[in-house]
Amino acid sequence: MTATTRLHELYDRCGQSPWLDNIRRGWITGGDLRRWVRQGVRGLTSNPSIFQKAITATADYDDEFRSSIDAGLDVESSYWRLVTSDISAAAAVLRGVYDESDGLDGYVSVEVAPDLARDGAATAEAARSLHDQLALPNLYVKIPGTAEGLAPIAQMIAEGNSINVTLIFSVERYLEVADAYMSGLERRPGDLSRVSSVASFFVSRIDTEVDRRLEAVGTGEALQLRGKAAVANAKVAYSHFRRLCSGPRWKALAARGARPQRLLWASTSTKNPAYPDTLYVDELIGPGTVNTLPDATLEAFEHHGTVEPTLASGIEEAVEVLDRIAAVGVDLEAVTAQLEDEGVAAFAKSFDELLGVLGDKADDLRAASRHS
Repeated sequence: MTATTRLHELYDRCGQSPWLDNIRRGWITGGDLRRWVRQGVRGLTSNPSIFQKAITATADYDDEFRSSIDAGLDVESSYWRLVTSDISAAAAVLRGVYDESDGLDGYVSVEVAPDLARDGAATAEAARSLHDQLALPNLYVKIPGTAEGLAPIAQMIAEGNSINVTLIFSVERYLEVADAYMSGLERRPGDLSRVSSVASFFVSRIDTEVDRRLEAVGTGEALQLRGKAAVANAKVAYSHFRRLCSGPRWKALAARGARPQRLLWASTSTKNPAYPDTLYVDELIGPGTVNTLPDATLEAFEHHGTVEPTLASGIEEAVEVLDRIAAVGVDLEAVTAQLEDEGVAAFAKSFDELLGVLGDKADDLRAASRHS
């Protein structure tokens, strides 16, 4: 029997679900993912950057890639075959969590191609295709929370497809995403209990960019605010989540079986080594939320994290922090718009670079085949 861990306590005592923000084929085939689940991991997220590292860092994918090329698939189709194989296998590992939690947890997330982030119609088509192809009850397809992503989010929910909305940086965009989720539910007839969503609110990158701007201001007041923006921003978003879940619009949907769109804290590894390595876990613990953690952060939290509810307290102080940041001249709206653009670009770059590497590998395989 597995001993109780901090990850178990996070869920059992505080109502927060810890997920793993990483995937590697060797973890699935070698049993590491099952070990994480036994230790308390309740879901898994991936993105194009994660798959780029996984596929290029090991030889675990070479045999399947070779068979895809030999079968006449092009490079991009071969990539998606690798990805969907991993997602299906990971979903099988987590299916027990999904069943035991009656569909609350146990999800595995896969993102649509990142070059679709500004194309709503193509995003909807890609998300629908992934759901149809994989046909897994515990699948989240990730759609970027860009302005162009709002309509596809509502459409997918209306069709009964569970969605992880990613790359949310601002409270204002979070509110738009929450509205899209509820709009989709309102358009869907009948029972709503099998439709699920999370809103992935990015954390650490806020501090990275706000701190840079505070240091450029250089005053004593500005420097004292370093390392405070990300947690404050997340706490304000959580206060809106709680408000929405107590409003009449949501209560009407809940009466039809609807599940709240939980806030999921993403980008939770600490980028600044001067800050505690579990900062974005310890300070954001609260019921009805998810925290998806890179494996190094999971291990750090399991070793020395603090399991105490922190998220619902200090909301007024969080608002004050954001007001003080604005008062010294840092425009949080400009920061979040920049981070959204950079996030979309970073995922697209990882995707393109990986296709380039796979293209070179395919050329080598074809050349070797011709000379054999």
